[in-house]
Amino acid sequence: MHQTLSSTSMFTPCGFSPHHLHPSKDDEEGGLIFQDGNLTSASLDALIQHLTPTADYYPEKAYIFTFLLSSRLFIEPHELLSRVCHKCIEQQQLDDPVLDKVRIKKFGPKILQLLTEWTETFPYDFQEEKMIGCLKDIIHRIAPCDEAYWKKMNQLLQALNQKLANLNHGQEGIVKINAGVSDKAVVFKNKPPSIQREMMSVCSDPYTLAQQLTHVELERLSHIGPEEFVQAFVHKDPLESTKPCFSEQKKTSNLEAYVKWFNRLCYLVATEICMPAKKKQRAQVIEFFIDVARECFNIGNFNSLMAIISGMNMSPVSRLKKTWSKVKTAKFFILEHQMDPTGNFYNYRTALRGAAHRSLTAHSNREKIVIPFFSLLIKDIYFLNEGCANRLPNGHVNFEKFLELAKQVGEFITWKQVECPFERDDNIIHYLHTAPIFTEDGLYLASYESESPENQTEKERWKTLRSTILGKT
Repeated sequence: MHQTLSSTSMFTPCGFSPHHLHPSKDDEEGGLIFQDGNLTSASLDALIQHLTPTADYYPEKAYIFTFLLSSRLFIEPHELLSRVCHKCIEQQQLDDPVLDKVRIKKFGPKILQLLTEWTETFPYDFQEEKMIGCLKDIIHRIAPCDEAYWKKMNQLLQALNQKLANLNHGQEGIVKINAGVSDKAVVFKNKPPSIQREMMSVCSDPYTLAQQLTHVELERLSHIGPEEFVQAFVHKDPLESTKPCFSEQKKTSNLEAYVKWFNRLCYLVATEICMPAKKKQRAQVIEFFIDVARECFNIGNFNSLMAIISGMNMSPVSRLKKTWSKVKTAKFFILEHQMDPTGNFYNYRTALRGAAHRSLTAHSNREKIVIPFFSLLIKDIYFLNEGCANRLPNGHVNFEKFLELAKQVGEFITWKQVECPFERDDNIIHYLHTAPIFTEDGLYLASYESESPENQTEKERWKTLRSTILGKT
């Protein structure tokens, strides 16, 4: 019986041992190379063959994930599926007028299982009609041997359509980020506070805000397909074609939207701090966000934590010395220490490993939450991709690199599937996405209006900003 996709273990690629392969002519031809029992390199064709099920063989779950993830650096998904189906047609003699029913009854469940795993893990691949065409064609060829294959194909397509509909509906349901900025709101500093709505009037409890930020993070993460991490770094593959894969569209829109959310949260925190006219209020806002950040750390929401710290470390905020003098900063320095970039973010990586371990042994969704500092995850994957060649000098695919890539992406896929255990507050979530924020210039102006410039450079900048933003001289 085949494993199902319900287990997250599929996302922890393990070593592949040669006994899972046909004792092989591939080895003799140099198609698949093993070292200490692990697949390290192979020709692209040999890897495609290794993905292709037969009557007696089915690839390991970890191999399927690793190859489907990394293969798009060399070949587009529809072309890969077409080549797998072509191999199946040849090897199972599906073009013959009379089919070998005994053999196809052994092969049928295996090809259906591969298609099921592919559609469940990389559903976005099947937004292309060519993919659906290949899928239907191979099932049509084996269906005469067993009527049940029609039913299974329809169930598979139904599940796929439902998944894609849920993903698309979810994307539409996410509150759109207010892309507009509101630098002119600086004039509100001299007007009654009721004109400008601020975070603490919407949510004054740091625990609640940390939980709502976790809602936003998990909701946005749920739409990022594993393939987006690879497609972000797709270059031309000189051995396969003259065109880079996905040249028209990188297909990384969910990943990019998530990075925009991080940037917005940084600026929202800075705006909320720079907005109040009185330093006592500004100090209260800083202390509020320190408490929110600390609760994010406790939850395992490192992305919101880093956005809040980044917002508080922006120059327009950090220059407010009189304001900071009123703040109890001990808690802030502890959090800063946790996210210190020294030693390639050693402290953060230690905390992340702790949260990941807690997640593995968790008894509740609350303990399962791990939301990594996303920009650093992207950077790690980028350097892994740039630091190792996709192909070895002999033209083989560097599969060792892709095992590491699958390990990093696979861990993330497990984390993003956690359901948020906290009660959702639409009012707070709406505010997080739509509250006006200042640009960097607006933040500097608000900062200078709060605490006067300290040197000539600041004075000149203040004068320029008052003129351009407020129309004052």
